Amino acid sequence: MDRFQEMQVFVAVAQDQGFSAAARRLGMSAASVTRAVAALEKRIGTQLLTRTTRNVYVSEAGQRFLEDCRMILSQVQEAENSAAGSHTQPRGQLTITAPVLFGELFITPIMVDFLKQYPDVTINALLVDRVVSVVEEGVDVALRIGELPDSNQHAIRVGEVRRVIVASPQYLDSHGRPIHPQDLCQAPIIGISSIGQHRTWPFIDGDEPLNIRPEPRLVVTANQAAIKSAALGLGYTRVLSYQVASQVAEGTLEIVLADFEVPPLPIHVVYQGGRKAPTRVRSFVDFTVKTLREHPALQK
Repeated sequence: MDRFQEMQVFVAVAQDQGFSAAARRLGMSAASVTRAVAALEKRIGTQLLTRTTRNVYVSEAGQRFLEDCRMILSQVQEAENSAAGSHTQPRGQLTITAPVLFGELFITPIMVDFLKQYPDVTINALLVDRVVSVVEEGVDVALRIGELPDSNQHAIRVGEVRRVIVASPQYLDSHGRPIHPQDLCQAPIIGISSIGQHRTWPFIDGDEPLNIRPEPRLVVTANQAAIKSAALGLGYTRVLSYQVASQVAEGTLEIVLADFEVPPLPIHVVYQGGRKAPTRVRSFVDFTVKTLREHPALQK
């Protein structure tokens, strides 16, 4: 087995976190996959994978090698496509990740339009409310909301979103509109217990930070449930502005305490490889950046 094949086997084992799963995907025997990884580790002189009775994990050295392998294999595929005269036409599989609701509202229409335009591309979309590791899970393009850590990945800013407090106009007409964040401490609150949500709500009062900790009457695990509850008049909830843009435009929800909001969160399209990224990745990134930058809900 040559080095490129060994790299392909290693990438498959790392992505599937198992030798048997990788073997099935590659159409090989589990023994052949095990021998290929062992030969690769022996030649390099370091352990790339840590085996347990149930799972396989990538070692620290393996993480760096995994990223390099993906880039090398991608460049080889790109070179073959170019030699075959297909370098200008995106083809192959894309793996994309985005938060659930953001993916449903913005990325799904983009994926559908992209697939209609490029019939030789397939997409695997991971819409989850957690930060997916681009390297470990083989992601080509990630949509990130929030400040980015320093990394060697390329990022293009496409917009921003606010953290807003909303309630229904009917509720506000009956109970009055809050004039200060402290007013929320005695109000009915709809909390969200999903990943990334905190019970403390930050604000800016003048130039000083202000944190309040309202006690929710209702706690749900999905943003949509909290938004629906607020629209039905139960009380206040705190979400990202894009999540309620349509309800605010329709008048079923109203934003309050806007003068006390903390700075907005940036939205980035993140990908690996830069100019050396495969045509399908570069094309999807360009397609996504253009679409999102034109969306009014992400430019406030």
